[in-house]
Amino acid sequence: MEIIGFISAILTTTAFLPQVYKTWKTKDVSILSFPMLLMFFLGIFMWLVYGFLKESPSMIFANAVTLISSFILLFFK
Repeated sequence: MEIIGFISAILTTTAFLPQVYKTWKTKDVSILSFPMLLMFFLGIFMWLVYGFLKESPSMIFANAVTLISSFILLFFK
């Protein structure tokens, strides 16, 4: 079951990274909504906590990487 979790984690996390890279490169966050970013960040944080509570390495991995990525977008915003 963790294999499916890791495949899902890799797909969803890497799908988010091009946006972070583009924002990092251009420093343009005008198109990004602050409320959406904040809700996304809090949701990912809660998924990370849930992953720790469930002791799920795939959830912890995916949400830790995505939390850092979303923090970068929030920082630029």
